[in-house]
Amino acid sequence: MLKFILMILFLFICNFYKKSFWLIQNLMFLIMSCMLLSISYSSYFVNISYYFGVDMISYGLILLSVWICGLMLMASENIYKNNNNLNLFSFMIIFLLLMLIFTFSSMSLFMFYLFFESSLIPTLFLILGWGYQPERLQAGVYLLFYTLMASLPLLIGIFYMKNINFTMNFILLNFVEMHNLVFLYLSMIFAFLVKMPMFLVHLWLPKAHVEAPISGSMILAGVLLKLGGYGLLRVFSMLQKMGIMYNYFWISISLIGGILVSFMCLRQSDLKALIAYSSVAHMGIVLSGLMTMTMWGLSGAYTLMIAHGLCSSGLFCLVNISYERLGSRSLFLNKGLLNFMPSFCLWWFLLCAGNMAAPPTLNLLGEISLLNSIVSWSWFTMIGLSLLSFFSAAYTLYLFSYSQHGKSYFGINFFSLGLNREYLLLMLHWLPLNLLIIKSNFCMLWI
Repeated sequence: MLKFILMILFLFICNFYKKSFWLIQNLMFLIMSCMLLSISYSSYFVNISYYFGVDMISYGLILLSVWICGLMLMASENIYKNNNNLNLFSFMIIFLLLMLIFTFSSMSLFMFYLFFESSLIPTLFLILGWGYQPERLQAGVYLLFYTLMASLPLLIGIFYMKNINFTMNFILLNFVEMHNLVFLYLSMIFAFLVKMPMFLVHLWLPKAHVEAPISGSMILAGVLLKLGGYGLLRVFSMLQKMGIMYNYFWISISLIGGILVSFMCLRQSDLKALIAYSSVAHMGIVLSGLMTMTMWGLSGAYTLMIAHGLCSSGLFCLVNISYERLGSRSLFLNKGLLNFMPSFCLWWFLLCAGNMAAPPTLNLLGEISLLNSIVSWSWFTMIGLSLLSFFSAAYTLYLFSYSQHGKSYFGINFFSLGLNREYLLLMLHWLPLNLLIIKSNFCMLWI
């Protein structure tokens, strides 16, 4: 694993050269190719070096992190053109990628916690340094305090486990069953619930998304929300008995919250806020599937996390493309885009179809697995799940039809054909989203 970490460390050296922006982006895709070719994925940790190794759970998320970070640079051409602290910007993205790879490849619970929290720092700098409005300061404070306040109990819980088990290695902790302590159960999972985010502790996410630049929104939607799911996958092996006793509470909140958030999506006027709230609804169903602790639930949650990372990131790119031309994210002003940008209407349709889990996207596979697991856990969840699925389709169709159809507010009578870079950016989001379903047993293999 260290060889890939060293490759990313050498990107810092490339950053000192002038006009190295596109070089760094191409090298990220090269690193991605090397990872695909060299790591033989397994249900157990492989490629172990020092505290770092990869297993089936972390492998897909590391690939997603490198992929999204490469696409972040591709989407941020405005920063390149305006030379807006370019070297610092690319430094932050490389640093964030390094922290994410450290997080997903850590074999020790404490090392995981350390890098899990460190990934917050470059994200905060991206929002504060390259955000749009003055409200980004408030968004940064929300992000910082929500996540840090919930993480302190996790640190105490980790040290408590170390005192009892004399180890923090994931492999050894998999065989440990913790005592029936409610405080320990809450402290071990609450930080991950905030990071996902679960309904009731989700207010930081729309704030951060709306104020973040396109790169910040992509990494937040693409990878940082998945840190919570990954953490829960790791710690639930130690909390199985307590999970059976108390998980019904989180499943109820997630399903009811998903329906309420869907209603909030239907009355949003900001395109970014609508997609951000839809992420809360999707992560709610992922959390419900995880909490059932069944094979279908765990594999479905993992699949939907990968799918949502690609789909949601692509939708944020589309919003940014129209924002760069019209100077507004308001749904009242972004009407009739079919007349203004006809070529992008197809991409809006394809990615909106992915967002509502239409075939043949990977979202469909994840949602079918999650529906299986949650309904088998309790028949009462049928009501919540049916409403959630219906309103998910409703707000996605609202987003598509309202933005693409109707009379343009500006009375625009010219076309924007788009740039090759933008088409490539959207294609690189959509292609893996639809090709991964062909090899669907890949997402189920680690179980």
